[in-house]
Amino acid sequence: MTSADVRDAADEMIGVLIPHRDRDWSVPAGTLTWSCWTTTAHVAHDLLAYAGQVTGLATDAYLPYDLRVRPTASPARVLDVVRACAGLLAVAVDAAAPTARAWHFGPCDPAGFAAMGVAETVLHTYDITTGLGVPWQPPQRLSTLVLRRLFPDAPPGDAPDVLLWMTGRGELPGRERRTSWSWRAALD
Repeated sequence: MTSADVRDAADEMIGVLIPHRDRDWSVPAGTLTWSCWTTTAHVAHDLLAYAGQVTGLATDAYLPYDLRVRPTASPARVLDVVRACAGLLAVAVDAAAPTARAWHFGPCDPAGFAAMGVAETVLHTYDITTGLGVPWQPPQRLSTLVLRRLFPDAPPGDAPDVLLWMTGRGELPGRERRTSWSWRAALD
């Protein structure tokens, strides 16, 4: 996955959520215990953390810093922070050599960090839209790319539905709902 995919995911998130910026974002984001606002700030945090890993070439743990979004920030401003952090991850992925490795529960390449950034963005956009009562599913193309990179054991099917099922957010006919899951970003 590439920096363009990271930017596309952020554009998708902002495009679907900005029309609802004046709604109550203190409601839970789907089945999460976090609010829609907190979930949006979490996406920004993860994008920044992934950018730091890629540029810092951390080899054994996540770098010891966190993003703090001011609690008084409006939903629109938190979405601005998401855009900024997605831009930082995109620049980090572009600047890194494809052979670079940084830690995410093992050695992970820049494309893996891009994939995780896209996954965090589209999956939590789904959570937030669910919380706000806005019908939305992750885009087909981004879902396909995330499944290919992070979930090599995914069953066949419509990529958005499979991605939601793989992460415990949806149903697939003939399969039990998942209650635990993890993705594989680290390379062997």
